[in-house]
Amino acid sequence: MGGVVAAGHPLSAEAGARALREGGNAVDAAVAAVLMSFVAEPTLTGPGSGGFMLIHTAEGEDHLLDFFVAAPGRGLESVEPAALEPIDVCFAHDAVQVFNIGPSSCGLYGTPAGLAEANERFGSMPLRELTAPAARAAREGVVVTPMQEYLLRILAPILHSTPEAAALFEPDGRPLRGGEAIVLAELGDLLERLGAEGPSFLYTGDAAAAVSAWVLERGGLITEADLAAYEVIEREPARARYLGREVLTNPPPSSGGILIAYSLDLLERLGRQGDQRALVEVMDRTNRARTEEFMSGLHSEGWLESFLAKEALESAAAQVHSRLGSTTHIAVLDDAGACASVTCSNGTSSGTIVPATGLHLNNMLGEQDLNPHGYHRHVPGRRIPSMMAPTVVLREGAPELVLGSAGSNRLRSAILQTVLGVVGEGLAAQEAVDRPRLHYEGGVVDAEPGVDPAALEALERDGWRVQRWRERNLYFGGVQAAARDPRSGELTGGGDPRRGGAAVVVE
Repeated sequence: MGGVVAAGHPLSAEAGARALREGGNAVDAAVAAVLMSFVAEPTLTGPGSGGFMLIHTAEGEDHLLDFFVAAPGRGLESVEPAALEPIDVCFAHDAVQVFNIGPSSCGLYGTPAGLAEANERFGSMPLRELTAPAARAAREGVVVTPMQEYLLRILAPILHSTPEAAALFEPDGRPLRGGEAIVLAELGDLLERLGAEGPSFLYTGDAAAAVSAWVLERGGLITEADLAAYEVIEREPARARYLGREVLTNPPPSSGGILIAYSLDLLERLGRQGDQRALVEVMDRTNRARTEEFMSGLHSEGWLESFLAKEALESAAAQVHSRLGSTTHIAVLDDAGACASVTCSNGTSSGTIVPATGLHLNNMLGEQDLNPHGYHRHVPGRRIPSMMAPTVVLREGAPELVLGSAGSNRLRSAILQTVLGVVGEGLAAQEAVDRPRLHYEGGVVDAEPGVDPAALEALERDGWRVQRWRERNLYFGGVQAAARDPRSGELTGGGDPRRGGAAVVVE
């Protein structure tokens, strides 16, 4: 099977490409790449994470598998969780973001269950063949790349917050450096067992019991009942129109995909797709749309249709006229016309590693972006709203662009600008991914080097505060994209250099 795989690490991309060469389809390649990302990108993802996979089959069917993090706490109504532990993560000297870690930041992981279900329903290769390369790499060790060295350094306050985390990520009392190897032997054991048994041991077996006991003893909320009740949910993808294409993305209760669709609709109605001022104004509008009412409405039946209703969008567009912004992603497109777009995240990780399980748990209950109106307010079992937005753009029913991004709130603006580049301007995937980005949030327009200086000066004259960055940075997201040229049929891939991404085309 030919195709293209884009991922956040060369080893992840190559694992997906290997699956294609061995006869697997887009879903096999995506699963293989995600499994390898557990080993190659362990600060961003892992079996303790959650995610989403958007699939378009060769037969033209669309499926969205939700295996994101769910809120824990079944049977613990009277228990007060331990205090969250705030940690400052410094992306650059002038960009600091607060993350909360510790056992009470840990939600229910879903990635092992999600990958197994995707493989069983839509894959063509045995799961054990997809887990084997990742298990071997975990035991043998993976060389730390410059990007991983950077992540290990900026996330060091989290990665040495517990003895278990420090033993893996700082074995010599300091963050691992480029060229050194990170060995994750217990993760290798988990991956091998996942391939042989499936994921049940992580939800109803011995590993689930170990996770619950470890977390509860330290003030967290995960119970065995929580893990036993966890299920992958299939949802109908959110659908929007843009320049004659159909855009499929992540539906409620996640919010990122909806806000991307909202932004594309506004830009098309304004007729100013290439206008950077319009882009900033639309980012501002979508940020203001994310109110407490918006967040609570995500779980209501029919809410999506109401929010994206034509009248609401026209009203929003009129308001814009009158005023006139730690995760990894895999994108796969195969030559049979199938594709898979999968985003997974451990947040920034919690520092909570359960001994003898290979599990480093997520910190989604402590992510400020995902809990903008307060912590520990989610009903046990309910999915935590996410910004993650695996996206597929269809042209006449066939995939033209498959993409997604890392980057917390910035992933929305990163995906939006990549879609504008490929669909609106005809750029190849790598060109669109490489292009300098803007992001608007908190009253500041952040701009990478290369953004049109005249456009930035015009924004400043109109009262916008602009912060010019001196170099590209992972702060602006990590888009991985696969594209098919609608005229020639050529497949291209884009791996984001901001995240050490890579793309492999399989002939």
